[in-house]
Amino acid sequence: MNNLKRIDLNLLVTLQALMTEKHISRTAMRLHKSQPAISHALAHLREIFDDPLLVRRGGGLELTSRASELMQPLSDALDQLGSLLEPPQFDPSQAQRVFRVSMSDYGAHIVLPKLVRMLRATAPGIELVVSQATREAMRMQVMDGEVDLALGVFPPPTAELHTETLFVETFACLADVASMPASRTLDLEAWLARPHALVAMRAGTDNEIDRALAQLRAERRIAVILPHWGVANELIVDTDLVLTVARRNLDAVRDDSRLCVFDPPFPVESFEFQQMWHQRRQGDPAHCWLRQVIVRVVRDQPCQLKRESL
Repeated sequence: MNNLKRIDLNLLVTLQALMTEKHISRTAMRLHKSQPAISHALAHLREIFDDPLLVRRGGGLELTSRASELMQPLSDALDQLGSLLEPPQFDPSQAQRVFRVSMSDYGAHIVLPKLVRMLRATAPGIELVVSQATREAMRMQVMDGEVDLALGVFPPPTAELHTETLFVETFACLADVASMPASRTLDLEAWLARPHALVAMRAGTDNEIDRALAQLRAERRIAVILPHWGVANELIVDTDLVLTVARRNLDAVRDDSRLCVFDPPFPVESFEFQQMWHQRRQGDPAHCWLRQVIVRVVRDQPCQLKRESL
């Protein structure tokens, strides 16, 4: 270890070039240095290795026995150092890796099916562990390193957190078609008069709909709270319930003749659906690859329920 303190790695590069070229001027040209600089480096190397290393013979230089012994170990060492300094590579087809991803039920509905199919096709050694949490909990999970990535709606990130917007989402309402007037829409008064279903992990969860109503000094009556989207559409059938959710959630029911999709009768701000990760993951090639895959997944499946078609 003490010997390592005495040597500049550039000297080893010079030594390899000298042993290959066996000529001061050619080595200088190869390394884009002056001949005096190469001669000075050789003198330093001779002192370090306590050996002449190269001796004059004819019009060039000849390796000493010690230098000949050094050639292969030196080449191997420089190759390994080069690999150490190169950016790490990631081959998804060969990778064995576990990714922990936190997302809402909405995120799972939108992202997971196609993401899993893509991972199985291109990266069969990748294991995906998915958890569900509130927005606030997901942010803390990313901060604490409990998850590698979170998908959801987040406040502006702090310095150590990164976000990428995957798409901008709007809201739509769902009701039983038999319970609706001929116009298949509701004004604000009629909308507020109906009982509502809410998809949320718990009562009192902050959401865009109730914030928009608060601006109007209005409040809806929640009759059913569901933790998951899965059965929400079936609960609407044959009832007077109204469900107001992110529009992409309703793509699967757009052809269900029992149900009616319509716009909320009041302005609701759209939201950005994002992926969030910590700075510590920023340079991880595998993590970067997963983020790129998720971008492709969501951008390849745009919302099918357009406003003008409702």
